Amino acid sequence: MPTIQTERLLLCELTPEDAGFILELLNEPSFIDNIGDRGVRDLDGAVRYILDGPVLSYARNGYGLWRVDLRESGEAIGLCGLLKRDTLPDPDLGYAFLPRYWSRGYAVEAGTAALRYGRETLALPRVLAITDPDNQPSMKVLERLGLSFERMVRLGEEDLRLFSTAVDAATARDPAATAESTDA
Repeated sequence: MPTIQTERLLLCELTPEDAGFILELLNEPSFIDNIGDRGVRDLDGAVRYILDGPVLSYARNGYGLWRVDLRESGEAIGLCGLLKRDTLPDPDLGYAFLPRYWSRGYAVEAGTAALRYGRETLALPRVLAITDPDNQPSMKVLERLGLSFERMVRLGEEDLRLFSTAVDAATARDPAATAESTDA
C-alpha cells in the first residue's frame, strides 16, 4: 500500500519497528475501556500483535490498520484503517488515537482517507463500523464520516452499535479532509 497523505496526516503500514508505539496505545485506559484489552504487555507482545494482526491483514486482504503520523513531525499519534472480521459481512473502519491527540479532527481526517482508499483503490461498496454503545465521541466521529446507525449487534460477549455506509457517501461529507495516495 502506498502511504496515504491528508492535509495533516500520513497513514502508513505498521512494521515491527512500531512496537513501542503499539505498546503505549494498546495499554491506554481509554483503548482498553472502549476497544478491549489485547493483552499486549511488552515489546515482544506488541511485535506479535503487529505481525499477527495488521501485517497479516495487509497480505490477506490488501488493507488493515495503518499507523497515523503527523505529517509535520512524523510522530505516530494513532491507528486507523479497514478491518475484515469473520463476524461481520463487510469490512469495517477502525481507529484509535492517543488521548493527547483527541478533539483535533484527526479521527475524521484519517477516517475520510481510509474510506476513500476503500472506495477508490479497493472498490468496496460498503463499509461498517462498530462501537461501544456508551462511546459517544466515537459515534460522533462515525456520523461525521457519513456512517449511520443500523442496529445493535452481539459480537462475542459484547452488544455493540453497528454503523454502515456506502463508501461514496462518506468521502463526500468532508471535502476539507482530502486524501491522496503517493508512493512516498
